[in-house]
Amino acid sequence: MTAPTTTDSEYDDTPAAPDEDGRAPASRYGVLALAVMVVVGLLLGYAGGLLTPRLTRPGDASVEAGFARDMTTHHAQAVEMSLIAYRSATLPEVRQIAVDIATGQQGEIGAMQTWLREWGLSPTGSKPPMSWMSDGASVKNGLMPGMATPQQMTALRDATGIEVDRQFLKLMYDHHLGGIHMIDAALDETDNAEVVRVAQTMKNTQQTELNNLRQLQAQAAKG
Repeated sequence: MTAPTTTDSEYDDTPAAPDEDGRAPASRYGVLALAVMVVVGLLLGYAGGLLTPRLTRPGDASVEAGFARDMTTHHAQAVEMSLIAYRSATLPEVRQIAVDIATGQQGEIGAMQTWLREWGLSPTGSKPPMSWMSDGASVKNGLMPGMATPQQMTALRDATGIEVDRQFLKLMYDHHLGGIHMIDAALDETDNAEVVRVAQTMKNTQQTELNNLRQLQAQAAKG
């Protein structure tokens, strides 16, 4: 479902002097507020994960464990990209979707890490990343499907003005497509009710965000 629309004033109510590009950067208060929201999301995710039934515990090489580990890594990059966009993007709508993605995916990271602890499993595991996927998908150059390369992440950090918005929207669109591919693989293989519930919620959220990202790409293209 789509998160309620809010304005930047909820995160940054102190005007800041425009930088040399004519764009007012996020204030310290705005960045701090987002950081607090991300931490709260993580804690709520941990709390939600504690409700996972303990009748059956997936093993170290299970689909459930592999999904939790790899999706944590995948989500972590999305959170990093979103924080960059929140600090530096020009369009308020882009900053808002960045907040939504950062807080939502940080909460899901908390839930998945709680599963691993409840199952008595290591956060890393003994199997290579993506080895749980039966469709043959693999890590390429150290990256899972849809993940940005180190060069793309550097370019995003170095971008200014509307270019931040454009790069973020493109990278996050591809990131979501790769994430949904991984989610579908987990849904096809697992019968763990909690994993199914969370994975389906992830898919629904990311599909909605894909539509929003596509609309924002058209808006950002106009400058």
